[in-house]
Amino acid sequence: MIGAMSRPSGSPRNLVLAAMIFAVSMTFIDQTIVSIAAPNIQRELNLTSTGVQWAINAYLIALAALFAFGGRLADTIGHRRMVTIGVIVFATASGFCGLTPKGSLAETWIVVFRIVQGAGGAIMFPAALAIVVQTFSLHERGRALALFFGVAGGLTAVGPALGGVLTQWTWRAIFWVNIPVALVALVLIRLSHPVTDHRPARMDYRGLLLIAAGVGLAILGFQQSSTWGWTDARTIGCIAAGVVLLLVFVVVERGTPSPLIDVDIFRIRAFLAENAVLGISNLVFIPFFFFASEYAQISLGKSASSASLVLLYFFAGFVVAAQVGGRMLDRVGAKRPVVLGCALAAVGLWLWSTKVTDLRFGTQVWYVVLSGAGMGFMLGQSSTDAVNRASRLSYGEATGITQTVRNFAASLGLAILGSVLVSRMHAHVTSSLVGQGLSRTQASAEASRIAQARSGSGPIPQFVRLDFAYATRSVLEGMAAIMVAATAVAILGLRRGVQEAEAPEPVTSPVP
Repeated sequence: MIGAMSRPSGSPRNLVLAAMIFAVSMTFIDQTIVSIAAPNIQRELNLTSTGVQWAINAYLIALAALFAFGGRLADTIGHRRMVTIGVIVFATASGFCGLTPKGSLAETWIVVFRIVQGAGGAIMFPAALAIVVQTFSLHERGRALALFFGVAGGLTAVGPALGGVLTQWTWRAIFWVNIPVALVALVLIRLSHPVTDHRPARMDYRGLLLIAAGVGLAILGFQQSSTWGWTDARTIGCIAAGVVLLLVFVVVERGTPSPLIDVDIFRIRAFLAENAVLGISNLVFIPFFFFASEYAQISLGKSASSASLVLLYFFAGFVVAAQVGGRMLDRVGAKRPVVLGCALAAVGLWLWSTKVTDLRFGTQVWYVVLSGAGMGFMLGQSSTDAVNRASRLSYGEATGITQTVRNFAASLGLAILGSVLVSRMHAHVTSSLVGQGLSRTQASAEASRIAQARSGSGPIPQFVRLDFAYATRSVLEGMAAIMVAATAVAILGLRRGVQEAEAPEPVTSPVP
């Protein structure tokens, strides 16, 4: 049975868009806001280093592992229903995170409710994006989703700044701030009453178990690689087991009558190409916020809250270019903004890499803005074009796929680029210490301690600031190379022209 979409001509589409933006805003803020408050959380709750790391990572793993499930659930049960449930689950879990008690229960409490937060986000986001896609016609989606992704990207950048401000009052406020946002989202959902299509179907729990375990284990391996080491059996085992389970998932889905993901969707050339571009570019996008913030604090000597302002320059370029790119998508199709964006990001990151060792942010500002503009041109447009390729009864599923790809790539990017940063930092500091008279063995041991130290742990010597800048330069050069690869994939994989709207499918009954 197929649910019908009977949207009246005077439907408050902008109100629907605002409702969905408020709903998903919480998930993006929480990707970065907690890392700023981590030292305060660890100190007040007396958490172990592993415990505080899990308080950050548990959310990201749950979010990535359950995106595909959330998308499928939205397409089969109803998008508005799943957004509403997701908002309530997310806000409730946020409240409980803020109420974490001190004592022996603290570590388990905050990790469990961070997992619940991630689950709420995973069932909310695909449904919210599917609602926006179905609310706007094909040739209006570019502008609508440019605003949607522009705000989302901006909130990822604002997260550290907001976290720094709220933490000055209490770290618990970084979770409680989600509750009023959720209430606004629920009111707007009620007022706008979005109506979309869905198709009831059996849930593929076998596929859910395979993909959740596969994505979760692989991302766990990536995230723990900096702690365990790349050659540790636990790192290799987690990543290998995750990849094997994902391969088994693909095989199983091909023989499942009502699969969690119809893997044949990857036969659509544009969908495959856009997901490849999203995967490659997200090796850079989320990691950028971490590395830029660390550079600002260590090399430029800024406080945590001041360092986050550096990210706002990136956001300034991102949000403006996102709006221009959305209009380009509606007018000429996805290839031009996606190729242009990937190329601009590559140029901006490379130019920035040539200036980071100056230790003067004034000489770097415009390159940060250019990098943000490049990401703004391509990120939302590639996501929108990928989702547009799906049937209107599978928008949630397509969104679940794109978001799983993005989160999987972001975790891989953090792991690989983080290893590059630590190794280059170690090499530069070792050379500096040898130049100051230490033996190679002593210098290497001291360099290992410095390379693994957290920013803000004490006064930072000038040579360490400069050495960290040189290490950051290597990371930015790597990011630029990654975006060159994304440019090549976009040029070869995408075709010019505006996509044509699909023929409407038959309607048999209304959505409840």
